[in-house]
Amino acid sequence: MRRITIGLLACTFFLGVVGIARPANAWCWWWTCSYTKTKYPIVLAHGAAGFDSLFGVLDYWYGIPSALDDGGATVFVTSVSQLNATEVRGEQLIAQIEDIVAITGKPKVNLIGHSHGGLDVRYVASVRPDLVASVTSVGSPHKGADLADVLDAAIVDGSVTEDILSFFADAFGAVLGLLAGTDDPQDSLAALESLTSSGAAAFNAQHPQGVPGSSCGEGASVVNGIRYYSWSGTGVLTNLLDVFDYGLGLTALFYSEANDGLVGRCSSHLGDVIRDNYFMNHLDEVNQILGFVSIFESNPKSVFRAHANRLKNKGL
Repeated sequence: MRRITIGLLACTFFLGVVGIARPANAWCWWWTCSYTKTKYPIVLAHGAAGFDSLFGVLDYWYGIPSALDDGGATVFVTSVSQLNATEVRGEQLIAQIEDIVAITGKPKVNLIGHSHGGLDVRYVASVRPDLVASVTSVGSPHKGADLADVLDAAIVDGSVTEDILSFFADAFGAVLGLLAGTDDPQDSLAALESLTSSGAAAFNAQHPQGVPGSSCGEGASVVNGIRYYSWSGTGVLTNLLDVFDYGLGLTALFYSEANDGLVGRCSSHLGDVIRDNYFMNHLDEVNQILGFVSIFESNPKSVFRAHANRLKNKGL
């Protein structure tokens, strides 16, 4: 009996020291169970043509929420119009953040936006700073995207071509929304305008927080008590098994600077620039497609976990 008791105590001690079970996922080592445990919830905002989850199977933030949750973070994944103006998407996001604040009892959230989502979270922080502890953009075109400028210049305002293209683009956004279980309004022309250099300049004039004053510098790291961060990649063909890399290889040709296939390196800068040259393309930044990313670069999930720990250490 004594041997059994000692054995049980030893097993209990071993489990307590080596691993602690978390009901949401699997196991974590005791020194990592609070690694990502931020003071305020983390809210993820998707980019253009994005979603929270398609059919409840394909997640936009592939494996990232669970990686953050494993370290103790409280994570919420939001969903807004796939294609629409930043202001429209931002207002939709505010409504969801208000619900999150009510659910959690926490007065603020840490916002992380990818691509167009980085502009959305900036809008929220600008018009509702009381709800925001930090803003982080990942591969977001704060100075606009060259590809958007090319498309905008090629489409004649009021033309039949514009009507046809916008019809199919809006339909594409609506289908994505349907597959994700949402029916938010779509306006592809407004989305395109938001992502052009002129649209970005107009937006920055209204919401300048964290935007660099120089063409490729860093912006203010703290504005109105809100911390601003950003990171991005400059890789394009990062994994030969990812067929989407080849499409990004083509879109990258429209850029005059290093880019991730859709967003230029300097355009991605906001606030404290953590890094702007990860060997990641635009999809790799959110661990897509299906985790087929470069084996020679930090895993995107690790980058997000490290950032959550950064926020935690700042008391956020």
